[in-house]
Amino acid sequence: MAFEQRLASVLSGAALLTLLGATAFADEAAKLTELSPNGQDACFGRIYDAKHLKAHPEQKVARIFFYYGHDPVSRPNEEPAANADTSYNGFVTTTVRGAQAPEWAGGWCNHQSEEGTPGPIHCGMECDRTLASLKVDDEGRLILSDLQPDIYLDAGSEEELGTTEYNRQALGSQDDKFRLDPMPAATCKAEFARIDPIDPALGPRCASG
Repeated sequence: MAFEQRLASVLSGAALLTLLGATAFADEAAKLTELSPNGQDACFGRIYDAKHLKAHPEQKVARIFFYYGHDPVSRPNEEPAANADTSYNGFVTTTVRGAQAPEWAGGWCNHQSEEGTPGPIHCGMECDRTLASLKVDDEGRLILSDLQPDIYLDAGSEEELGTTEYNRQALGSQDDKFRLDPMPAATCKAEFARIDPIDPALGPRCASG
């Protein structure tokens, strides 16, 4: 076999191993049974009443939902994000006091331990940012913590915007350690639909399992 042929064979094998490794990682990343025991898309959420918000003046978030599963935002006629079904499997959306529509962010979620054993779950975003840390309590509620105040802002936005404007746009000091109730997946889909109302001309959103 010529050198060029051997090299092509080696490179082809390496590419296959990389693909298989990525597939295995994606399969492993999707096996967060504490979030979704039946393997279906899962939804957790909470809507805070006026009494709670009055008692927590530094909490800006009035509505919060966490969705684990297929992309709830993209539409069939839009070009999907790379590896959207395997990499981006965690989505959080919040509506702050007085806002007309929610904001959202997505990331990938895995167990913090390298062995993949059950325990705390870390959800990361691009640029090594944190989306959230997750844990399910004994009653099946989702404890969502480590929600960063600048989750919807660009990295370095505090320096660019200045302290006053940054504080206005960022989440509040009490916007963390949320306890979310399990809800039907349709509830989260409806909440994400509030972000960008569906234009009938574009067709329905992507179906999810």
